Amino acid sequence: MAPRFFIDQPLGPVGQEVDLPPGATRHTQVLRLQPGQRVTLFDGRTAQEWQAEVLSMTRAATSVRLLAAEPVSRELPVNITLAVVMPANDRMDFLVEKATELGVAAIQPLTSERSVLRLSGERAAKKVAHWQGVANAATEQCGRARVPRIHPVLALSAYLAEAPPSDQRLLASPAATGRLKLNGGSGTVVFLSGPEGGLTQAEEATAIANGFEPTSLGPRILRADTAPLAFLAWASLSL
Repeated sequence: MAPRFFIDQPLGPVGQEVDLPPGATRHTQVLRLQPGQRVTLFDGRTAQEWQAEVLSMTRAATSVRLLAAEPVSRELPVNITLAVVMPANDRMDFLVEKATELGVAAIQPLTSERSVLRLSGERAAKKVAHWQGVANAATEQCGRARVPRIHPVLALSAYLAEAPPSDQRLLASPAATGRLKLNGGSGTVVFLSGPEGGLTQAEEATAIANGFEPTSLGPRILRADTAPLAFLAWASLSL
């Protein structure tokens, strides 16, 4: 199988010559690829990937030529956004990686009243850029053609006030009696989940007032990084 790399620029037409980014260049050097050998590229913008051949390699750059585009269909039929109050430590890295593998379309990092991890300003921007890199790498590994977008960090209150339209809004709530249910096999779904200590009653009430439906994930209390992944896994197997 040819090595697969994400290229953050539009790819095409056939015959286009592309210089691989530093990370992909290092990978080709480790693999000791030679001119004429094949690689697979995708730009995250379209449901396709490109076959390409290595033209030249130096210590600083690897140049390839695009040969042919191939359609790729590995996305969920439903466009799912995880709106997650960020878990602490490295759990957010794990969540982003696994959510990408499970087919998430976007992740909205949030802070709330009981947040352990609180980010703002330049520190928040750096973390979002890091998480986007995690999503890029996970997309390379799992074979998807579209890269999930990691949105800038928002306070839960600000997000609820300006959340974009969606076909269905679900709220993970231990107190909920309704079980998971998707209204259709296409469209957009937002799944909102809280931090380690859960959302406050006032936050849940505000979410419900903004169209989020309280939903149970079962009788057990799941960790902040487990709940959204459990929902994604269920959705990917149910659709």
